Amino acid sequence: MYNAEATICRALDSVKNQIYKGGFEIIIVNDGSTDHSAQMVNSYIQENKNLNIRLIEQVNSGVSKARNVGMKEAGGNFIALLDADDEWMPEKTEKQMKYLMNPDLKIDFMVSLWNNERVTFPYFKDRKTGLVKVGLRQLLLKITGQTSTAIFRKEVLRKTGYFDEKQKYSEDANFWMRVTEHYNMMLLPERLVLAGGGKKSFGVSGLSANLKEMERGIQKNNREMYHSGRITFVEFLFYYTVSKLKYAIRPFR
Repeated sequence: MYNAEATICRALDSVKNQIYKGGFEIIIVNDGSTDHSAQMVNSYIQENKNLNIRLIEQVNSGVSKARNVGMKEAGGNFIALLDADDEWMPEKTEKQMKYLMNPDLKIDFMVSLWNNERVTFPYFKDRKTGLVKVGLRQLLLKITGQTSTAIFRKEVLRKTGYFDEKQKYSEDANFWMRVTEHYNMMLLPERLVLAGGGKKSFGVSGLSANLKEMERGIQKNNREMYHSGRITFVEFLFYYTVSKLKYAIRPFR
């Protein structure tokens, strides 16, 4: 949460309104807000004493540090992420947990669609399960799984680690890519999150508004996957070129 006084209560309401019957531990990390966000959260806590809510304060350190602090504090076996300007649909948790708890599917990490996102190449629905497999090479071509759609087993952090706190752009994609090295990541092709008030992801809202820096983050991810040995040099050149072409045409879309 950073300067989110206009949206934080809606985000919290979207958790409170989940139809999922399991318990929630709600951890809010205040990333040095200078508005009335913290006061509003404290009032919300007083008005919803039946909810298990904790407010953690930190000096402004960026979204990756805030997420990491929250994940390290989480006590449950599953972790779900939610940015302060996003909202979950009421059925989000129940639908995703149904698949995560299915022992036959062996899913570790699950995301969903958001806003007006659709399933397009290089992603394809499995005819049997209706789910979409998310792998490294697909992520390198096209990122899917906006951060607030994610829910995953806490076990995933053991081998994946946490968000790169030095990376300010495309840091979620970097984390997703590292997840796919050891864990099974799937997309539930249903729109279960309203993000940023429904704005498009690039060029308008949040950090993504800085297209140049976003492209640097994407190329950082490409280099990291190459240097870690997960893609070949030829593949690196291919994904580098694709990203540059997408960067060149994005302002005109």
